[in-house]
Amino acid sequence: MLIKEYRIPMPMSVEEYRIAQLYMIQKKSREESCGEGSGVEILENRPYEDGPGGSGQYTHKVYHIGKHIPSWFCAILPQAALRVEEESWNAYPYTRTRYTCPFVEKFSIDIETYYKPDTGNQGDVFSLSSAEKRQRTVDPIDIVKDYIAPHEYLVEEDPKLYQSIKTKRGPLSEDWIEEINQSPGQNPVMCAYKLCKVEFRYWGMQSKIERFIHDLRPQKKTSSHRQAWCWQDEWYGLTIEDIRQLELETQLALAKKMAQYNPDPDPGLHG
Repeated sequence: MLIKEYRIPMPMSVEEYRIAQLYMIQKKSREESCGEGSGVEILENRPYEDGPGGSGQYTHKVYHIGKHIPSWFCAILPQAALRVEEESWNAYPYTRTRYTCPFVEKFSIDIETYYKPDTGNQGDVFSLSSAEKRQRTVDPIDIVKDYIAPHEYLVEEDPKLYQSIKTKRGPLSEDWIEEINQSPGQNPVMCAYKLCKVEFRYWGMQSKIERFIHDLRPQKKTSSHRQAWCWQDEWYGLTIEDIRQLELETQLALAKKMAQYNPDPDPGLHG
């Protein structure tokens, strides 16, 4: 098992990030769902008690990933292999998310996250064992400096250029983290500490696949957090009740979109 801890500072408060993150997730779910061979199904979205982190919101999603992998690879895989299930327990400011693939029994990605009001300078927020610390790699992510692939770059999602109309925050300089550290308490800041454990227990492929998955994640995290920052005029001022309503609307819209391409689904898939 490979263990990597991502630390993602954001120039907003812990409370603001909660709204920003949930807004971003529901918006991206809508935008990235094409229906046939690609999309998200939200099977459950409900409160829970006595779970990870205490009480919070539980979601269960299915990602159809056929359009995101090479066609030649799709051709040799059964349909069940093109589904990834996500279970998430959101007890903010703590969350846990687990990804599995029904076709690949010995594969999982487990992510624990703590959201703290700092720039990512705490050494051990997860209270890891000595063995886990030896396995862990810490990977800081900077939404301004880190690499974005040319085909994913958008001017309107560049923190070096973006300024919020509502909050007047931005643009961010390349040294924005250091500037905040030098003037503590002057500007809102928080950090998402994400402990990611990837397990792929198949002899001969384990290390290669685990490293490949870990290598994919930093760019995805950079891109999504740039969006959370640059979409702030869309989410700023929303309440958690507003977010729950948007999530419900998204769930219904995605169900309708997926039904257009799956008019006669197998009733055993969700039972």
